[in-house]
Amino acid sequence: MAMRRRTLVLVEEAAGHPFRRSLPPHVLAGSDPQLVPRKGAISLKDVREFLMAYCAAFLAVSVFIS
Repeated sequence: MAMRRRTLVLVEEAAGHPFRRSLPPHVLAGSDPQLVPRKGAISLKDVREFLMAYCAAFLAVSVFIS
């Protein structure tokens, strides 16, 4: 049985992931990469929620210790 060597870079647009190829066209129509927010972007809401959780955990531990 001969081993077939596959390249890591896809050279054809049709050679995509099997799951992505199985999706209907209307699902992929809204997948514009420019509209997706960056993964590293931190919003003010994220900071606020983190501080609320941090303060709640700090208060709970302080009450438990005292």
